[in-house]
Amino acid sequence: MSGKIKLSIQLRDRHLQSYTPVVMGILNVTPDSFSDGGYYNTVDDALKQIEKMLRDGAEIIDIGGESTRPGSDPVNEEEELLRVIPVIEKAIHKFPEAFYSIDTTKYRVAHEALERGVHIINDVSGLRKEPRFINLSSETGAGYILMHSIGNPKTMQVNPEYAELFSEMDQYFSEAISKLQSGGVENIIIDPGIGFGKKLDHNVQIIRKLNRFKKFDCPVMMGASRKSMIGQILNNRPAERRLAGTIALHYQSLINGAALLRVHDIEEAMDSIRIFSELND
Repeated sequence: MSGKIKLSIQLRDRHLQSYTPVVMGILNVTPDSFSDGGYYNTVDDALKQIEKMLRDGAEIIDIGGESTRPGSDPVNEEEELLRVIPVIEKAIHKFPEAFYSIDTTKYRVAHEALERGVHIINDVSGLRKEPRFINLSSETGAGYILMHSIGNPKTMQVNPEYAELFSEMDQYFSEAISKLQSGGVENIIIDPGIGFGKKLDHNVQIIRKLNRFKKFDCPVMMGASRKSMIGQILNNRPAERRLAGTIALHYQSLINGAALLRVHDIEEAMDSIRIFSELND
């Protein structure tokens, strides 16, 4: 594949560069995530899944120990650490070629993960819960994924409202990116936060107009994998039957400028990226 570089970002001491959009594989080591909760709670099961995701084409593995599905209850710091750190330690030793992301809103969890070699902080709260992520990312050179969200997982889908969706999102990203860059963070990825404090119409508008976020000069990540908006569009289809809908939404996101896809189903996402890249080379 030749042509324009789709993603080029420094992640600590390594550089991730790709001529095609990049797949981030989701690994939830939780009992209650909406789609795969309870599947990978042991280290052995988690490692088998990481091996499969890497074999299928994922370049980044995003490891999370606290569910952020709508209505979920928070997890205390100690429990989250017990869930993610053993997996991270074993995974980085066994699969050192991969890039790793820690999906957390807690400073200590992110700090412990980075100490063990993780490359990215994936913060669904977008600095609202933990502004110290600015210094942590700056000092370590870690990438930082800035997600737009309102509220918290427990309440975020209780009738979310915006005076004007895109003006509020623009203000949020402008202010947060400015804080990150002022604090010395250079490696920022933005995530518009599908399903995080947004109704179906909000999510649809975001995907339709995803290109507008490229003005922030940061790679844009799309994570709609198996999410409830797909179920809503498809007459309340359950999560385990939303694969085709996920691929359709993500393909439209690729057309509209997404540089990364955060997904559960790696092989299928890679298939769609190969088709997209061949048609748009």
